[in-house]
Amino acid sequence: MDSDIDKYVKSGDFYKAVVEDGTDIIFIVDYHGIIKYHNPSVEETLGYVPGSLIGKKFFDYLHPDSQKILKKRFKTSIDKPYDENVEFTFHCKNGDYKYLEFNAINLNHKEGVNGLILDCRDITQLKRDAEELRKAKQAKEKFMANMSHEIRTPINGISGMATLLASAESKAESEKYLSAIQKSAESLQVIIDDILDLSIIESGKLKFEKIGFFIRDQLESLYNTFIHQAKRKDLTLSYEIDPEADIIVKGDPHRLNQILINLISNALKFTHIGRIDIDISLKMKRKGLYHISFDISDTGIGISRDKLEKIFDSFTQADESVSRRYGGTGLGLTITKQLIDLHKGSIKVRSVENKGTTFSVVLPFEKGTEKDLKVEQEKEILSAEDLGGLNILLVEDNDVNRLYAMKLMSKWKIEVTEASNGNIAIDELKGKNFDLILMDVQMPVMDGFEATSIIRNRFTPPKSTTPIVALTANAIKGDNEKCLAAGMDGYLSKPFQPSELRSVITTYVKNIENQTSNIAANNMKEGFSHNNDTVTDIEYLRKVCHDDKGFMKEMIEVFLKSIPEALEEIKISLAQNAFANVGQLAHKIKPSITFMGLKKAIPLVKNLEIKADEGAGHKELKLIFEELNDLCIRACEELKRATI
Repeated sequence: MDSDIDKYVKSGDFYKAVVEDGTDIIFIVDYHGIIKYHNPSVEETLGYVPGSLIGKKFFDYLHPDSQKILKKRFKTSIDKPYDENVEFTFHCKNGDYKYLEFNAINLNHKEGVNGLILDCRDITQLKRDAEELRKAKQAKEKFMANMSHEIRTPINGISGMATLLASAESKAESEKYLSAIQKSAESLQVIIDDILDLSIIESGKLKFEKIGFFIRDQLESLYNTFIHQAKRKDLTLSYEIDPEADIIVKGDPHRLNQILINLISNALKFTHIGRIDIDISLKMKRKGLYHISFDISDTGIGISRDKLEKIFDSFTQADESVSRRYGGTGLGLTITKQLIDLHKGSIKVRSVENKGTTFSVVLPFEKGTEKDLKVEQEKEILSAEDLGGLNILLVEDNDVNRLYAMKLMSKWKIEVTEASNGNIAIDELKGKNFDLILMDVQMPVMDGFEATSIIRNRFTPPKSTTPIVALTANAIKGDNEKCLAAGMDGYLSKPFQPSELRSVITTYVKNIENQTSNIAANNMKEGFSHNNDTVTDIEYLRKVCHDDKGFMKEMIEVFLKSIPEALEEIKISLAQNAFANVGQLAHKIKPSITFMGLKKAIPLVKNLEIKADEGAGHKELKLIFEELNDLCIRACEELKRATI
């Protein structure tokens, strides 16, 4: 007796359920590709009503680009009992094409019929997803590659100015090079921020500053940044500002810098003979805005007319030969165009192959006054005396760092109480209230995190609510969040400039006039070696101390006393395989080495700290220490002979 399933199969109901009512598209075609049958799913997916394709040639509905390949694969399917995963694109009723994939069952092998059953499924979405993934991967690769392209120019500027600084013959010349280095460093920071925030630029949510600045100041700084590279290529670099454009404007000088850096660096890259000229003029005045024109002209390789329209596309250069010869991703001009568009400005390019190129940028600015200028002069900051009466607790285990901070604050008439670790700081707080606590993070006995926790949880107001600002030499991503999570109010990276320390104090201490809000949390500044033979850089120390000879002498005396002692401790710890202590001692002397401008020793002390913390072996640590020890001994000898 037949079972229910047997009856179901014999009745053919399964044919209706699987073929007629199924979601897969079913075609039956003969060996010539003539469609003999197609199920109703063809209408739902491809738009053709039932039966409308019968008698039509299957290949006529394929995309022209895939017909030849599919016909060859179709012949292969005829010779096999079964074929699978054959991709093709099919023309829909509405004119679109959809990606399909079929598995072919050859009816000849079992039924003796010269035909194929093509069981197809729509893979259009899968194809789109795969393409999106491919584009995302490609974009990521290009994004990472572009980082080096974008930061190369300001780094070259810093390197070039540092080279010139080493051989500067006058104070005025040194100051010019130092100014260019500072501007390049600022531009570098902006560029890195832009790269990390590309999605914000793309969405149009990028915020611009609106501060006063001199157009001429920006151009002079850029000129000093690029002149070294131009001379190296034997090129003439010049700039000219029309008197009507030689004004104070209100806008974002960093973004203007970024735009001009990209254009000038491109001109330098693609010019081998001749000159690069930067011309600034007033294009027009309209509705209270000054439309300033920036023309960057070169005598370089030029761009062919048919390639001009592509140069602002992402990750695109004029042609592959240019990419191979000059490198780069081409994203610089894309970012430039986006920044100009967000400024509601315009950019045009004129170029003749083998004769040169001119980029013309027009940007609208409000006219500013001297009151709009943002001036930060360290000497004025140092001489300011309006912070008198404040009581600050300075918790710092490094002698040089502590002396530096104390001297700065004493010039501002601040009363400072010292503590060399968190435990001493707790004792000081028990007997006295403070307006602010400057707390080093990594210290012996009790570190800054533990001390902060005790202050916040075991004391009562106002002691428990005293503002605490972290001082740390570990200026890496995540440190700020870690300090805030520990209960600290802010974060300042060592070594710091006077303006940065003053900004911290006026930001976190109440009832101080002229409060500021920007703390340069990631401004680790390193000294420059005076020449290839010396280890120390007295000029850098002089700059840090703002030519205060008494201050410099004290700094040197503390360094000469503390560094040999610390090096001896590291040597003993190495002999005892106390590697954790080696790391702590390296961290402790790192600010001293940085403050004294020991550029060659800075990477060694950093490496010693990192390797010790990572658990490197005795042999590796010893090699690093011996090199560091040698440099520090030489530094001490030089400092003993130094004339202040």
